[in-house]
Amino acid sequence: MSIFNYNQQRDKGYFSRLGEALKGTREDLSWKLQQVSGKAESRISEDQLEDIEEILIGADIGVSTAMEIVDLIKEETISRRYVTLGECRRIIRRKLHDILVAPISDSKVESRDPSTPELVMVVGVNGVGKTTTIGKLAALRQREGKSVMLCASDTFRAAAVEQLDIWAERTGSEIVKQAAGADPAAVLFDALSSAKSRSTDCLIADTAGRLHNKANLMQELEKMCRIASREVPGAPHEIFLVLDATTGQNGLQQASEFAKVAGISGIIVTKLDGTAKGGILVSIVKDLDIPVRYIGVGEKVEDLLEFDPEAFLDTIIAE
Repeated sequence: MSIFNYNQQRDKGYFSRLGEALKGTREDLSWKLQQVSGKAESRISEDQLEDIEEILIGADIGVSTAMEIVDLIKEETISRRYVTLGECRRIIRRKLHDILVAPISDSKVESRDPSTPELVMVVGVNGVGKTTTIGKLAALRQREGKSVMLCASDTFRAAAVEQLDIWAERTGSEIVKQAAGADPAAVLFDALSSAKSRSTDCLIADTAGRLHNKANLMQELEKMCRIASREVPGAPHEIFLVLDATTGQNGLQQASEFAKVAGISGIIVTKLDGTAKGGILVSIVKDLDIPVRYIGVGEKVEDLLEFDPEAFLDTIIAE
C-alpha cells in the first residue's frame, strides 16, 4: 500500500464517502443477507442457500461466483454438523476478498526512469465519465505532490477538448491541445515533448470514446501506444480503463475488448454512488484478472478514491 493510500485510509472522510456511495449495494448484500434469518447463529437451510445465491447474483457479483460461494458453504456443511448464517457471511467475505486482491497490476510506474514523465492513458467508451475522471485523477496526483499536464487526444468528440480545458483550469494543470479533428497520436507526441522539456511529473492523456467494436479507433489507440513507447521508454506506464458501474454486466464486454488491444494496468469504476450493483467490481476483477485501482463515488473533485478491497468489503458486507 502506498503512503498516500495508507494516509487516505486513516481519513475518516474516506470511509464516510465510501459508505454513502455504496449504500445501495450494502442494502442488496449485507442487509438482505441479515434478513434471510433473524439470528446470525441459526443453522443454514437449503432454502436459505438459494436465497443467498439470488442475493449475490442480484448485486451483480456474477452467477459463477455466487455458485462457487454456495458450493463453499455446502462443503462446510459436510465437514461439520452445521453452518450458521454468521459463518456464511464470513465465507462470502473471504471469497470476495480472495478475488479482489488476486490480480497483479501491469503498471510500469515503479520501473520508469524518474527523469521522464509518467504517462497515464485513459480509455473507455463515451458516457462513462472519462473526462471527469481525468480531472479528478489530475487533482489526486497533485495532492501526491506531483506536477500534472493534460493531453487532449480526444479530437473526435465535439466539445471534448473544451471539457478537458475546463478541468485543466479547475485543477491548475497545463494542457496540450490541437484543433478538432487533429491526429490524436500527433497531439500525444506534442504533449510528451512538452512534458519532457518542462520536467512534468505526470502526463494524463485523454483518448476518443472508442466503441469496442470500432476497429479503426482501436488501431488508433495502438498507434498512440507505439509513439508513446518510442518517445519515452516504457510508456505508457499506466493505461486505465474507465467503466460505468451502472452498466452492470454490459461493462464486462467493453473491458474484455479493450484488454485485447491495450495492456490495461487498472480499472477505474465510476458512478458507484448511482447504483446498487457495486458487486460488478467483483465480476470485473474475476473475469479480466485486472485490478480495480480507483472508484468514483460522487461529483466532487475529491470523489475519486484509491480502491481498497478491505474497506470496500467492510462497507458492503461486514462479518
